[in-house]
Amino acid sequence: MNKKNLTKVLALLLSVMMLTVLFAGCGKSSSKDENQKLVYNLGAQPKTIDPAKNTAVDGGNVISACFEGLTRYNDDGTIKPGVAEKWDISDDKLTYTFHLRKNAKWSDGTPVTADDFAYAWKRALDPATEAEYCYQLFYIKGAEEYYTALSKKEEADFNNVGVKVKDKNTFEVTLKAPTPYFLELCSFATLMPIKKDVVEKDPEGWALDPATYIGNGPFKLTEISEKEKYEFVKNEKYWDAKNVKLNAMTFVMIMEASSAMGSYDKGDIDFLDSIPAEEIKRLKDAGEYKTVPYIGTYFICFNNQKAPFDNEKVREAFTLAIDRQPLIDAILKAGQKPATAYVPYGIYEEGTTEFRTKGGDYFKPEGDVAKAKQLLADAGYPNGQGLPEITYLYNTSESHKAIAEALQNMWYRNLGIKVKIQNMDWAVFQDARQQGNYQVARHGWIGDYSDPMTFLDMWVTGGGNNDAKYSNPQYDKLIKDANVEPDAKKRMGMLHQAEDLLMKDYAVCPLYFYVSQVVEKPYVKGIYKVPTGGLYFEHAYIDEDIKAGKTK
Repeated sequence: MNKKNLTKVLALLLSVMMLTVLFAGCGKSSSKDENQKLVYNLGAQPKTIDPAKNTAVDGGNVISACFEGLTRYNDDGTIKPGVAEKWDISDDKLTYTFHLRKNAKWSDGTPVTADDFAYAWKRALDPATEAEYCYQLFYIKGAEEYYTALSKKEEADFNNVGVKVKDKNTFEVTLKAPTPYFLELCSFATLMPIKKDVVEKDPEGWALDPATYIGNGPFKLTEISEKEKYEFVKNEKYWDAKNVKLNAMTFVMIMEASSAMGSYDKGDIDFLDSIPAEEIKRLKDAGEYKTVPYIGTYFICFNNQKAPFDNEKVREAFTLAIDRQPLIDAILKAGQKPATAYVPYGIYEEGTTEFRTKGGDYFKPEGDVAKAKQLLADAGYPNGQGLPEITYLYNTSESHKAIAEALQNMWYRNLGIKVKIQNMDWAVFQDARQQGNYQVARHGWIGDYSDPMTFLDMWVTGGGNNDAKYSNPQYDKLIKDANVEPDAKKRMGMLHQAEDLLMKDYAVCPLYFYVSQVVEKPYVKGIYKVPTGGLYFEHAYIDEDIKAGKTK
């Protein structure tokens, strides 16, 4: 080869190399596995990380790191194949046939099969499991009847539930009515598979020990330090392990946002999604802060079965005595919207029409103090006289405390009521609220899928997540009918009627609609947070050039 041709070849090779770097993106992952580690602040330790028993976002983030359902969320919020590489849907949209990946494995190397899903779903439908989200399976033919029979100690046959293992890689599900968000539900923790032999050997303790916390997701749990941290490593048995770039993760448990912020500033934490309000401007200016779409409502939960909140007029009075905008302006400072209804913005019913926009407001953001005072008097408590001692519960958090103090002040100033506030550890708080051992407490709900039903079906009588202990037969019927209504427009009409009842009964008191905030170091790439609140780390990596301060 002559010199002239050699020069041309070298120039061509250089061009190819430059294009390769360009199309690799702004950042690059390192081949040095030891440096591909990330630290995230989970906050409080989850009450549980058992997929069937979890109801909280924090526990869900641990579960989605270690487990995978038939489907999984993509980084744009859409649903993509998970353990199921594809599926067929019948013309009547009632039967889903899932074809499982032949290379799907548990972290111990054994195959994930259709039987693992059948077992997990059967376990969640057993009242003895105490899965508060068991109703997410009631869309399946015969599932609710199976659960109800077991609840009544009657004979029940799981073969009558619309779940069939056709073979080890084929799983058939028959619904009782078309459910437009069923594929979203299939990504949800309650519907994830679990390993029968491990769980049955230690039903209560298997999820407390990394050695038995055997999952099928992109990461493997290796260490649990009580109220301190979870340690993970990449799950080499995961079917898509070649595309998982992080070698290890640590989820620390720092409850106070200011303390976590200090650790972030020192470089001990790489990613946060709970940010002190006073730090937002600084972080925005640094280019490390952003908000992402979120469907959620922060609200006050009244115990509808316990005095004085068993009186609808008292609930309405407490609701109308609150001015919501000052909570946002003085405490939150992240652009949250005052909630004058329960179902948040971001859920659509007809093309670009939002359910919330169509549903409208049920009261003014600033409340109505004069009406609140009159309602309290009509309930037999003029100026708060005669009311039993009231305690407002919240879980330990600087922002929850600030909101509790603001509410305490408004209720005293506007109604003359002295309300005690009490904080509790997260797990203890969840138990107290779920068991009804409270009068009034903070609450928040993030949608499990993009439909109003995820906010409304939790309030049916006896529902696993019905912490308000609300009960209205008319409401129950609307939710039941909406669940089997094939006409989309009629179904949405029923859900609007249900929200009307919930709000006119003042079962709960909405405060504001959430904004999801995240802060990440410039070298952190590929983490995605979906509108339902879940964090996914399988595409995450550390750009070592940026971390080392190298310019590009």
